[in-house]
Amino acid sequence: MKLLALETSTEACSLAILDGTRVFSRFEIAPRGHAARILPWTEALLKEADIARHQLDAIATGCGPGAFTGVRLGISLAQGLALALNRPLIGVSTLATLAMRARAPEGAHVLAAIDARMRELYWCSYRIENGLPLALHEAQLGAPDSIMLPDVDEGWHAVGSGLAAQENALLQHLGSRIVDADATALPDARDMLQLARHLPASPPEYVEPVYLRDNVALTLTQQAALRQKKTL
Repeated sequence: MKLLALETSTEACSLAILDGTRVFSRFEIAPRGHAARILPWTEALLKEADIARHQLDAIATGCGPGAFTGVRLGISLAQGLALALNRPLIGVSTLATLAMRARAPEGAHVLAAIDARMRELYWCSYRIENGLPLALHEAQLGAPDSIMLPDVDEGWHAVGSGLAAQENALLQHLGSRIVDADATALPDARDMLQLARHLPASPPEYVEPVYLRDNVALTLTQQAALRQKKTL
């Protein structure tokens, strides 16, 4: 199988190509620099892999949640490529891709959390089955102290920028339930390749972004209310 995967939902910009057992990839932390990288990287990786565009079997893309502009960019670029090549598109949860970074053992439980700003996190909990994260519920948006994890016998492996948000508020809230944490972990298209191979492909126009939030910035009134809350 020849598969192209791209992930632009966070400050990390990543691209990967799978050709049988061979993987070619690019990864860079580049806030606001995704648009300038993805298409040149695509051409460079195809050349490196000695694959023509028309030889690709499918395109995979991160669907969010994450930064509004990054999610929209990734979906748009992937849809454009898939439509131009008449290939199916595979939408992959950014949180599931992030959960792969935990490198947790079989049967372990993983919490993936991304800083959503506005004092909230995008998050989801998973159980590792056959080496892949199985979501235990829908991805959610909420304040760190509102997150309730399913009861399990062992501790949780946690990954993502949400762990460091608001001075480690989530880690303080969950305490000893977290046995391993990596607040520097970011979603990587190389992990998306593994997930995409086990997900259904769709016509490009059927793949939609997952935002979880309708508004992407606080109003002046909301900002004032937040400042007042901090002073109480």
